[in-house]
Amino acid sequence: MIKAQFSLSGDIRHSKTLGAFDARKPEVYVEEISGTSFIASAPGLEPGAYLVEIDLVEAVLDGVGQRVMDIQCGNAVLAQDLDLVVAAGGFKQPYRVSGTVEHLGDAQRGPLAVQFEGRVQEAKFNAITVKDEAGDVVAHVLARDLADAVDPDARIVPHVDEPPVYNDPSHPLEKRVDDLIRRMSPKEKIDQLVNAAGQIERLDVPGYDYWNECLHGVARNGYATVFPQATGMAAIWDAPMMRRIADAISTEARAKFNALGKVPVYHRNQGLTMWSPTLNLFRDPRWGRGQESYGEDPFLTARLGVEFIRGLQGDDGTYLKVAACAKHYAAHSGPEPGRRSFDVSPTARDLYETYLPQFEAAVREGGVEAVMGAYNSLYDEPCNTSHFLLTELLRGQWGFDGHVVADCGAIRSVYAHHRHVGTAEEAVALAVKAGCDLDCGVTFGSLLTARKEGLVSDEEIDRALHRLLRTRFRLGMFDPPAMNPWSKITLEQNDSPEHQALALEATRKSLVLLKNDGILPLGKSALKKVAVIGANADSVPALLGNYHGDPSAPVTFLDGVRAALGDAVEIIYDVGCPLALPKDDPEIDPSWFADALRLAAASDVVLYFGGISGELEGEEMPVNMEGFNGGDRTFIELPPVQTALLKKLHATGTPVVFINSSGGAVAFPWEAENLPAILQAWYPGQAGGTAVADVLFGACNPSGKLPLTFYRSTKDLPHYYDYGMANRTYRFFEGEPLYAFGHGLGYTRFEYGALTASEDAGIFRVSFELANAGAVDGEEVVQLYVRHLASSVSQPIHSLAAFQRLAVGGGERAMVELEFPVDALRHWDGEGGGYVVEPGGFEVRVGASSADIRQTLELQVQGRGEF
Repeated sequence: MIKAQFSLSGDIRHSKTLGAFDARKPEVYVEEISGTSFIASAPGLEPGAYLVEIDLVEAVLDGVGQRVMDIQCGNAVLAQDLDLVVAAGGFKQPYRVSGTVEHLGDAQRGPLAVQFEGRVQEAKFNAITVKDEAGDVVAHVLARDLADAVDPDARIVPHVDEPPVYNDPSHPLEKRVDDLIRRMSPKEKIDQLVNAAGQIERLDVPGYDYWNECLHGVARNGYATVFPQATGMAAIWDAPMMRRIADAISTEARAKFNALGKVPVYHRNQGLTMWSPTLNLFRDPRWGRGQESYGEDPFLTARLGVEFIRGLQGDDGTYLKVAACAKHYAAHSGPEPGRRSFDVSPTARDLYETYLPQFEAAVREGGVEAVMGAYNSLYDEPCNTSHFLLTELLRGQWGFDGHVVADCGAIRSVYAHHRHVGTAEEAVALAVKAGCDLDCGVTFGSLLTARKEGLVSDEEIDRALHRLLRTRFRLGMFDPPAMNPWSKITLEQNDSPEHQALALEATRKSLVLLKNDGILPLGKSALKKVAVIGANADSVPALLGNYHGDPSAPVTFLDGVRAALGDAVEIIYDVGCPLALPKDDPEIDPSWFADALRLAAASDVVLYFGGISGELEGEEMPVNMEGFNGGDRTFIELPPVQTALLKKLHATGTPVVFINSSGGAVAFPWEAENLPAILQAWYPGQAGGTAVADVLFGACNPSGKLPLTFYRSTKDLPHYYDYGMANRTYRFFEGEPLYAFGHGLGYTRFEYGALTASEDAGIFRVSFELANAGAVDGEEVVQLYVRHLASSVSQPIHSLAAFQRLAVGGGERAMVELEFPVDALRHWDGEGGGYVVEPGGFEVRVGASSADIRQTLELQVQGRGEF
């Protein structure tokens, strides 16, 4: 029986420290009370012996020695020099402090009181329980129960005489947003600034979780169409198709949202704020999350990203279909281990010419509704507290009028990992002042204390909230559904036959034929027995990559081969070997290969499905395999066990076709030299098996092109942590790649005619004839690069400035016109603080890849241009 209620005195703060994304989240640990020195008192208990239990979890500071505290109750020392990370055996691990206390009664010594003293950082608790000698609970409190005691004034609801207009669509948007905000208490406002925004029942504001994902299909919310992973979509080199794909994805997101109807709370993965696309450059193939990008080139990334954003957000003049989010801003591309404290300090030219252009395009051209701040710091300032990034550049120069969300846990990292400031209150105040509006996490709950301490103003909190709510209004969440054209989308349009057909079309076009000595396409009539070997052959994870949805009917590579060949050809299958071996036991056992070699020797052809998978590379994850570290790769070579198997398979004399799955470049020089054909499959999505079989057996002419460079060796790369662009990507790499940026073969041959050019109002137009010199219908991606001839500063070897995918029938010709603006030749002038185009000559280079230039033309820029 509860006999006493706790009260607080002293220096106290209340905060939420565990979010819904934490694995261990019993309600007792979600919120905490903390302070430098404070007392929790339970008056009214009778004299006697009591057992005091204090439940704690360290969910903020993850290092040993970062928080040390003392806890005392009466004359009993319950804990001295307590380090929770040490005592509990790790970060986010629960721990209980307990001890028996002799209470002499309130009249003699005052109420039973637990005193907390922070020796390093603040002391804290999550729950306190007091039991009598019989074991009955006589006092109990959770940190959340004491929240009102911390700042009661913040819970006062303002009095507004005027009738509400926020729910009246006839009023201007900005007025409606402001009207809703002025009716909220400070606590209600702050509760809206985290991804799991709270419900305000009295204002008819539903709870809403901003966290949703749609990188290559709606993720984590039931069946959805799964398109190729982002690098695979980039390999299509088709901006209009990117828009079609994104339109299909947003239709499925809307369908799922509309099916919910009006509910009190929209939970994670149910909302319309989609944290996609990823616009970071794949600057180094070791980066595990590079698979989420559109490759290594800022221009290609910008063009594809803009169309993806447009496809997601729709073309209605009033309502967003969904809200896209460009991430991770800015200069973010590994390492995964340490990403929460890593500092990036590129040269100004690398920043403005490589890391920022695609984000600028997303804002200026795509009209993206949200931008996500990255984990890393830029020039020793965490991205989410950078006034330069979030206000001066994003809003001031580019004109962004959406909201900024910090990546999950990134606000906590400002003080816990970057050590940029000492407390959560300082971190959240800096973030809001800099222009960060939403915390994926719970640290923004500390705005309550930061406000009380004068670190952040009500006006600054209102500004952030205005931007967030404006997005929800733009999505139509406060208007009658009949007014919103997107509300008519139904679940019948989710995972529809049309979307499945689009996924297959996209996957077919994403496949890159790296090498073909004439063995492909395989003639079905000549085959009697086919050996399918490899750990990826019958693997659904090899299709999906990360941030994927749940396909209703995924087709593995083995499934696809079986469906294509039917019963007329015998198909025999063996894994052969794992994709990689454990770090602590990397020795290869040749006996593993025995069955695969026996099958290969008895077959007409071997189809080897290898490479890596999303279970080995991805976002910050534990991987104890040779060549992998925390989601990243430590070397880019094909895992040694696979090369060993491939050499044995090759030695059988049966031709081996290698189908490589990976999110990025893999170095396999031996395979490129010795195997007759190599097909790059990426993580191809739900239709991967069907599409690959279509290419292998000639039902589809491959036309994908590499959106990144395949290097020969890890030795070709600069240090992974070096964000300088020297000797990176096709624009600056001085060596000979294994396969060049833009490379991709097909089953026909294209010829390029002579170039002609014109210029009008700063737009260059280059025309030529493209001929399909073969008998097979095909698609070609024509690529235009520009190269400076007489610049006063160092310049890239050449840079992509235009591209186009065209379908040309066998033996037919097509006229092609590519255009690009003069500012494709711009470079950053640090002294002038802007972009400059120098007068003088430059070369236009047109071809089938960055290394396969077919025609060139020299042009001139007249006069100096500044931007």
